[in-house]
Amino acid sequence: MRTIDWDGGAVRIIDQTRLPEEMVVLEVREVDELVAHIRSLAVRGAPALGVAGALGMALAACRSAEQGGELDADLAVAAGKLSGARPTAVNLSWGVEQLRAARAAGAGPDELVAAALAIRDADISANRALSERGAQLLAGARRVLTHCNAGGLACVEVGTALGVIERLHEAQPLEMVYVCETRPLLQGSRLTAWELGRRGIPHRVIVDSAAAGLVLGGQVEAVVVGADRIAANGDVANKVGTVAHAVAANYAGIPFVVAAPESTIDPATETGAAISIELRDDTEVLALAGRRVAAPGSTGLNPAFDVTPAALVTAIVTERRTISGRAAGTGPGRAPGMAAAEEAGLNALD
Repeated sequence: MRTIDWDGGAVRIIDQTRLPEEMVVLEVREVDELVAHIRSLAVRGAPALGVAGALGMALAACRSAEQGGELDADLAVAAGKLSGARPTAVNLSWGVEQLRAARAAGAGPDELVAAALAIRDADISANRALSERGAQLLAGARRVLTHCNAGGLACVEVGTALGVIERLHEAQPLEMVYVCETRPLLQGSRLTAWELGRRGIPHRVIVDSAAAGLVLGGQVEAVVVGADRIAANGDVANKVGTVAHAVAANYAGIPFVVAAPESTIDPATETGAAISIELRDDTEVLALAGRRVAAPGSTGLNPAFDVTPAALVTAIVTERRTISGRAAGTGPGRAPGMAAAEEAGLNALD
């Protein structure tokens, strides 16, 4: 299963707004249509958005060639539309810039398509590598908590945080994965639970506010999440609600691990304070399943992401390295494998 792919001059995506009720694959042939699907979260997740940015530019190049347009001008317009579709996830603009660089080096439409496909393939291999690295880091953890969706649906084929969880399960069956529902759009209960169920991994969906109690009660041995942007100082932007899990994990002394490809690290953003947080329509928090639940006259505030300070992060795991943050403490839920990983030097910049 590939979340996003290229097929005969079109971008194919799984429409994630239709899951888990039905699997619908969309064929996208225009950049504006792809931008709309990005904004609606039909395609989402930082790594998948990086590939979407690259394939969107390839799509623009193909349409320009077919219509006899001015390639550079058409790519510039497409780049602006794609990069602005989701401001927090750095991978989207990264994918766009990779194709702009290829064009600056003289690539024509066919070469731009090839460059985009190379980014697609690199995502798959990178996530396999970081999944293995993360599983080694957390070897021995049997009860894990995750937030939002950082599985194959957030990437091309192999997940980041969920990739780590899957590798842990393959090495030794997990006792339980606690899946935060992830209000307001329920990416955890709709998408992560769907992926875990397809793989036969035991899991329970919990409301977001239940997580801290489970962590402090010793029922969770490690928290593993993805990321939408990582600042140069190690601050991590991820789906709203993530920072609360990091605070609880820090207090309990269990690992809080971020799994993300190198493309998610943004050296141009010095700290998390400089990350633009996307504000979505407040009707998403005022309604549930299309039915308004908030009192009449109430308004909402709907930040899509929050920032976890680097001091609360045990480690950031990429395909190339493990970047150390805080040391995991000795709280009641501490993962047994973390101590061995630290002794092996995996919890340090390598």
